[in-house]
Amino acid sequence: MDNRNEVREFLTSRRAKITPQQAGLPAHGQRRVKGLRREEVAMLAGVSAEYYARMERGNLSGASEAVLDSLARALKLDESERAHLLDLARTAGTTRRPARRRSAQPIRAALQQLLDAMTEAPAFIRNGRLDVLATNQLGKALYWPLFQDPARPVNMARFQFLHPGAAEYMPELDQQRAAAAALLRTEAGRDPYNRELSDLIGELSTRSEDFRELWAAHDVRLHHTGLKRFRHPVVGDLTLAFEALPIPTEPGLTLTALSAEAGTASHDGLRLLASWAATSGQNDEVATRG
Repeated sequence: MDNRNEVREFLTSRRAKITPQQAGLPAHGQRRVKGLRREEVAMLAGVSAEYYARMERGNLSGASEAVLDSLARALKLDESERAHLLDLARTAGTTRRPARRRSAQPIRAALQQLLDAMTEAPAFIRNGRLDVLATNQLGKALYWPLFQDPARPVNMARFQFLHPGAAEYMPELDQQRAAAAALLRTEAGRDPYNRELSDLIGELSTRSEDFRELWAAHDVRLHHTGLKRFRHPVVGDLTLAFEALPIPTEPGLTLTALSAEAGTASHDGLRLLASWAATSGQNDEVATRG
């Protein structure tokens, strides 16, 4: 991935989202650009127009954290957007090298033991590419439709954008797709030379118009907590809260656990799913019902 193009398109897209009124600037006459002008961003960030123009052309090399913070404030970047800008600056000016292909990341036995000990909560470990690398029994039961695809590793983004049954399993598929694209964009800023990530983005861009549109928006996201809704082929509708926790000892990996509030229909459904997952023959049953 071309870092300069990433920087240019990200800054241009963020500048276009800020109106003069939002920035506290007067708006006089007809404006030929959407959002702020370059000179206005430069003034708000406290840098020269020439220096900001250089940054927006894709050159963040040498930009200090103080300058980047000022630019983030001028563009009203949120936490995830600011982190993405810092990632882009970190990789700016590095020597271009061939994208590297990564070997599969083995999950340490202790992490799998931790997952297996979480018997009442679906849980899984993923990487920044949204590959599901490990699950507990209930996690695999919850995400069983993803495991029907013979391709390995199981990948959430590929399922959401390319699988014909995704809309039935995920009632809020549009939101899930937007989150997936934003997470992949975030990861691309952190690790622009990851060959597997580049291959996945190329595959999704080629095969999914929805992904191409979302990717072009240059939105990024830190996905730590929220709600997910499922229409499971065995237990029906589930609304589950999730917590996504980065694993400090395994940079790039995230442990996600899901739960339902006690006394709700989703809690009852999750208990039913756990009972079903513990029985023999559940794999064939899901395949039949799915």
